[in-house]
Amino acid sequence: MENVKKINNELTVAGQVTPEQLQQAVSEGYKSVLNLRSPDEQGFLSDEQQQAQVLGLHYVNIPVKPNEISDELTTEVLEQIDQLPKPALIHCASTMRAGLMAFMNVATRQGMTPEQVFEKAAAAGFDCSANPQMKQFLEHYVSTHSQTN
Repeated sequence: MENVKKINNELTVAGQVTPEQLQQAVSEGYKSVLNLRSPDEQGFLSDEQQQAQVLGLHYVNIPVKPNEISDELTTEVLEQIDQLPKPALIHCASTMRAGLMAFMNVATRQGMTPEQVFEKAAAAGFDCSANPQMKQFLEHYVSTHSQTN
């Protein structure tokens, strides 16, 4: 699949997926899809849920608008990630929101520091400094919600 970044053996993030990529996800063993896009976003695949479910994928859509990310919404998304059948494919439009949520999930469950998360993200090909607002939110959320606290 194009525009895909593997976070670990359970979580992979992607930009907007196509029907063909959903089929490919099934053939690669993925069990679920978490769509972080809002239905009013340009390029939102309106029948993605139906297509995913026909293929046997567990499907969840939790809209995460970049300028409306909060602790409460993030906690909801991270709890949903915990419950998804694995391996799971998490996607948004460009991988930024999906990557943010996936890395915060890993970081808070493994007791990582923000610095450790930034290193892990960089190793996976993410440039956290490309979006200062999201980088700052990740730093705040991980600092206050990591299991080592």
